[in-house]
Amino acid sequence: MSSLDWYVLIGTLVAMLCYGMYKSRNQHGAKTYLLADRQMSWPVVLLSVMATQASAITFLSAPGQAFTDGMRFVQYYFGLPIAMIVICVSFIPIFQRLKVYTAYEYLESRFDKRTRVLTAFLFLLSRALSTGISIYAPAIILSSILGWNIYLTNLLVGGLLIIYTFTGGAKAIAHTQKLQFLIILSAMAIAGVWVVLRLPDGVGFTDALYIAGKSGKLNVITTQFDLNDKYNIWSGLIGGFFLALSYFGTDNSQVSRYLTGKNIKESRLGLLLNGIVKIPMQFLILLIGALLFSFYTFYSAPIHFNEKAYQEVKEKIPETIIPIENRYQQLAAINSQYAIQAIASKDEGALIPLQQSQQTLKSMRDSVQYLITQNVNPLNTNDTNYIFLYFVTHSLPAGLVGLLFAVIFLASWGSISAALNSLAGSSLVDIHMRLKNKTPHHSSEGEEGIQEDKQELKLGRIHTLAWGIFCIAVAMFATRMGSLIEAVNVLGSLFYGTILGIFLVAFYAKSIRGKSLFPAIIFAEVCVIFIYWMDWISFLWLNLIGAASVVCFSYVAQALFGESKAQR
Repeated sequence: MSSLDWYVLIGTLVAMLCYGMYKSRNQHGAKTYLLADRQMSWPVVLLSVMATQASAITFLSAPGQAFTDGMRFVQYYFGLPIAMIVICVSFIPIFQRLKVYTAYEYLESRFDKRTRVLTAFLFLLSRALSTGISIYAPAIILSSILGWNIYLTNLLVGGLLIIYTFTGGAKAIAHTQKLQFLIILSAMAIAGVWVVLRLPDGVGFTDALYIAGKSGKLNVITTQFDLNDKYNIWSGLIGGFFLALSYFGTDNSQVSRYLTGKNIKESRLGLLLNGIVKIPMQFLILLIGALLFSFYTFYSAPIHFNEKAYQEVKEKIPETIIPIENRYQQLAAINSQYAIQAIASKDEGALIPLQQSQQTLKSMRDSVQYLITQNVNPLNTNDTNYIFLYFVTHSLPAGLVGLLFAVIFLASWGSISAALNSLAGSSLVDIHMRLKNKTPHHSSEGEEGIQEDKQELKLGRIHTLAWGIFCIAVAMFATRMGSLIEAVNVLGSLFYGTILGIFLVAFYAKSIRGKSLFPAIIFAEVCVIFIYWMDWISFLWLNLIGAASVVCFSYVAQALFGESKAQR
């Protein structure tokens, strides 16, 4: 990077840190540290919810996902607006009325303490694993820029995030997420415009869309019903609905965002608007990836976007790699000419040689990927996460490169800090305090109240530090997970369906008691993991299976145990 890029990157991050520290003043207890005193307005709730969901993975990996697999990933979000309506009607009123610190407090009053603790444990496990992967995403950038070992950059990025979250708390997170997200959206829009501006003379936006569409990258809607297909309209509407319902309704990293709202109205408005704007936002981010495919049709794409891995394999087996590279460069130049001819004629016949050359180029890239896996790093399964990063470093002007890197760091700070804060809140309130039969302190009056507040604030920070260290450890293993945006959603699907089923029983199956629910939870989670391990079905359907299993097994357990009266 140029000196200007470094100034922009460091200046943006330092300014955001200072703003967060300013907003984190006057913290005096768990309510402030974990819930920002429940004083956030709906715009802050909206941007905080969106920033928590849209991690660095969204902006780093999503364009690469569209580049390799097309835009059908957007169907994953089609169930989101429906889920937002259900949560606003059923979930938010209960959480706000009970003034809970976490989503799982309600489960103890509805069932029993062990149900609450088990549900919190499932959340903590799934969210900590996903957060670890999210730490790995910005670490890729530092590793690429500085040429450092990825494990060292994991430690550096994770350490900065721990400091940021340890000192800031929910108030600082909510306010900084507001600015972070606005900067992120602006920078991504600039990147998308720059892709179009950098196209060859005579090639415009509609031409780029034409090439992307004829190459299968604009496959936004796929209607076939296939349980093994990861992304189609049915898996998005049904599986995506249950995943979104569980994530936004029962995952404390999101619940804690809208629990900071001043009242039910502010929380509902922020969440509903998130359901409206999320799909078009994700569509535009994926569109950048589709445009990048067209861009690298006219300008030869590298045979492998992870430059460091490619250089290593090239040095190790040059006699194999160099002939492939030479042939690839020759064919890429021909492929560019085919694309120009196809645009000029708009004839289906002119697309045939283009599509054939694209297929050959893909096969050559796959062969290099195989060689990297076999000779350099067996855990390096693809270069999807490096595609957008490669464009940023090689095609954007000085200053804008630093801004885009700052954007990815800001996205990671926003989502990971919120996740660490929610992990600390749940482990403190749902497990630490409940195992000691304590509840969060609600009054700051008197000397005793002040001391209780200080103790809870200290404990909250200790839990934040512990989860930060755990998530860094998870990040060390994230190199083997392929596309990061897909890996995060797979991990969520392993647990979210079960957690959602617990809340569905709590809200709608009034006859079920804790004694019936507890074994149903365990059995349902075992079934979900077994089905995923056997690879019988696409991962999005696991959310429906997990939720339905908990409900069904609860009624079976109730029949076996002979329960008939609900615990109110």
